[in-house]
Amino acid sequence: MIQSMTGYGKTVLQLPTKKITIEVKSLNSKNLDLNTRMPSYYREKELGIRKKLASNLVRGKVDFSIYVEMTGEETQTVINKTVVGSYVKELKELSEGEEIQFLEIAMRLPDALQTVREEVDEAEWQEIDKGIDEAIEKIVQYRKDEAHSLEADFRERIENIKEFLQEIEQLDEERLAHVKDRLRKAIDELKVTIDENRFEQELIYYLEKLDINEEKVRLANHLDYFLEELNNQKSDGKKLGFIVQEIGREINTTGSKSNYATMQQVVVQMKNELEKIKEQVLNIL
Repeated sequence: MIQSMTGYGKTVLQLPTKKITIEVKSLNSKNLDLNTRMPSYYREKELGIRKKLASNLVRGKVDFSIYVEMTGEETQTVINKTVVGSYVKELKELSEGEEIQFLEIAMRLPDALQTVREEVDEAEWQEIDKGIDEAIEKIVQYRKDEAHSLEADFRERIENIKEFLQEIEQLDEERLAHVKDRLRKAIDELKVTIDENRFEQELIYYLEKLDINEEKVRLANHLDYFLEELNNQKSDGKKLGFIVQEIGREINTTGSKSNYATMQQVVVQMKNELEKIKEQVLNIL
């Protein structure tokens, strides 16, 4: 079944000392455009995350984020005792005063606090990795749900084009009779004598140029092929896009060959339906 490239998945994990929020968002794109945002101490896991996202989401503009909120007593920032002690000692040498005053000044000076780089706890990461899998499952399901309405719209518009094609088939015989009549009237208005056999030969040659039987057959086949691809187990928006191009080519050729206003009006309606399909196909994975 088809999938949309628009999707969203979110997982929230409550670990002993921190709350982890994992988000995956995607929009349509010709290729995979993957952006990741996470704390620096998880960066060593980024390559694996990217591979996992690429294999599951395949295509689209994907934004992946891991947010960490500390909820326990652990902190990554500690007092740099050596630096603060040195500051206090120098301040005492410069002036007299209470030690607590010197300490307050020292704590505001550069490098008084230092951030300890947190190492990845593998047991913790296993939980986060499961959360990533869950978020990916959610966005994939979102994409499938989003595609349901698109699929219904595609089927409706393809059926509309098929109905217009039936109208064209009904108009075709009328069109050819109209062309013959118009040419005959043009000859009569010239008031010249013509060779009827030669006229018939030229008329047949002219009508062959206006023949749209091949276009009608190919268009019908392309419409059926598009519906078949909607039932395919693998979502392939690029392939659907190629089929839409072929449908458009046959519709355009039919319109240029029709040479009959009534038929051209039906062709315009077919083009209108196809344009709406083209817009939506861009969002299919």
